[in-house]
Amino acid sequence: MTSVLRGASTLDVEVTNVSPHGFWLMLEAEELFVPFSQFPWFKDASIAKLTNVERPQPHHLYWPELDVDLAVESIRHPGKFPLTARSRT
Repeated sequence: MTSVLRGASTLDVEVTNVSPHGFWLMLEAEELFVPFSQFPWFKDASIAKLTNVERPQPHHLYWPELDVDLAVESIRHPGKFPLTARSRT
């Protein structure tokens, strides 16, 4: 789902599937898996909140209802970003 902000262009991003282990994002022609083990703040989010994702820039994703910002590179190469945030539970 792509959110549209007045006065700002957004790029295509879509959540294509959700499993107990994580979810898949489609960024143009690239599909990426976001594992809950490495991105725990998504684990207890509703499907509606997971799918409400914006891509304001090619390298940046934002989930407004969860107040989560991610660099696309952190999903592509999680080994380069070894710190994992804790969930808010």
